[in-house]
Amino acid sequence: MAGLTALPPNLLTGDAAPEWMNKGDNMWQLTSATLVGLQSVPGLIILYGGGVKKKWAVNSAFMALYAFACVLVCWVLWGYKMSFGDGLLPFVGMMGTATTPEYLFQKAFLGTLPNATMVYFQFVFAALTLILIAGAVLGRMNFYAWMLFVPLWLTFSYTFGASSIWSTQGFLTKAGIIDYSGGYVIHLSAGVAGFTAAYWVGPRLNKDRESFPPNNIILMLAGAGLLWMGWSGFNGGDPFAASIDASLAVLNTHLCAATSLLTWLTLDIVVFRKASVIGAVQGMITGLVCITPAAGVVQGWAAIIIGLCSGTIPWFTMMVVHKRSVLLQKVDDTMAVFHTHAVAGCLGGILAGLFAEPKLNRLFYGFSPDEPTHYIGLFYGIQTGRLNAGLKQMGVQLVGIVFIVVLNIISTTLICLFVQLFIPLRMSEKDMEIGDEAAHGEEAYAIWGQDKLESSLYNDLEQSNTHKNEVVKQG
Repeated sequence: MAGLTALPPNLLTGDAAPEWMNKGDNMWQLTSATLVGLQSVPGLIILYGGGVKKKWAVNSAFMALYAFACVLVCWVLWGYKMSFGDGLLPFVGMMGTATTPEYLFQKAFLGTLPNATMVYFQFVFAALTLILIAGAVLGRMNFYAWMLFVPLWLTFSYTFGASSIWSTQGFLTKAGIIDYSGGYVIHLSAGVAGFTAAYWVGPRLNKDRESFPPNNIILMLAGAGLLWMGWSGFNGGDPFAASIDASLAVLNTHLCAATSLLTWLTLDIVVFRKASVIGAVQGMITGLVCITPAAGVVQGWAAIIIGLCSGTIPWFTMMVVHKRSVLLQKVDDTMAVFHTHAVAGCLGGILAGLFAEPKLNRLFYGFSPDEPTHYIGLFYGIQTGRLNAGLKQMGVQLVGIVFIVVLNIISTTLICLFVQLFIPLRMSEKDMEIGDEAAHGEEAYAIWGQDKLESSLYNDLEQSNTHKNEVVKQG
């Protein structure tokens, strides 16, 4: 009998597998984190590198790569504990390192995972947020200013939002805000911060604003595909378990993204008579962003409705409102981060407050069925006679939006002004004319022998001009 009841060797506990750790959950969490990491490296590196003008391909891709590396170092040295450590204030934790085995091998604040896994999982979200901000300032921000901006913004903006909304001690967490996987903390933050940074950095050269074609649309599509597939980990990893709620979140994510893409594409065809590839990518992104706050707490039919909204409203703000707004026209947001992330993230937070189902909220947030709670969408509050609870939920959702918007406008402005004291935020006009070669001394598509050919053509042209001048003088 003892042999029949003995656990298989892979399920036995020990120093490397304590009793509180679930190996399956830990494996899914590490996989999810890696999927999210692939959204940045190489996902957004490829999307940015292919989606900008040829002369900016290296600079744009390198801004993403640098941010990914810089955030990881800052995250383990102080960022993680400021976001999820012991509370210093209601919106930020105490600074501290997350590097020692004694800490990393302990159980994380949520889930059946070690701190090491949680630090890694939360890092890839933080890195992605900074890389999204970069999308708003491509094509003119001084790379050295960006090097300083990244650690400062992580420290004085991202950690405040993450601690307030995701930490168990955050004031918006305690208020009951619904942000399943980062519609507020990541996308709304990135959209507002990117727009604010773009204001302070200033616009691209006029000719770049007027004509900024992607240098490689196929490459851009490859990056967009990595972004889309990586979202399985982005939303599927946030229950911190390989659970049915994770499965629902993954399915809803892709359903909403597909619906949004088709909606955006339809509007482009009806209005502009063109099936735009770039438009389809934007519709895909707005769908992914919009479902993020609600991914695992809404039904499939609601995910479709959210997709219809995310393919329509950001399209309207980008294609109609943007062209009529003096402020939006003035601020040069290179990759339209404001529309695809700020507008879509804000919309997602509101729709989560409308469609969040109490039973699914209970699966995710883990409260008792008998426990009075305001984790209930407004529509379900009306249906079940709990109107006040539904209205309260919508109020919390709106407060969260205001908090994130104000936080990022103020923090990003102060950071930009501080950086400008030491390093110009903007490249010189001469360097912006040249692009990658001026910023990094490298080109994206340099061909062997091209320099010699260009030098030869230049010399021939000079000789021709000299000859013409001599003929004119003799004449």
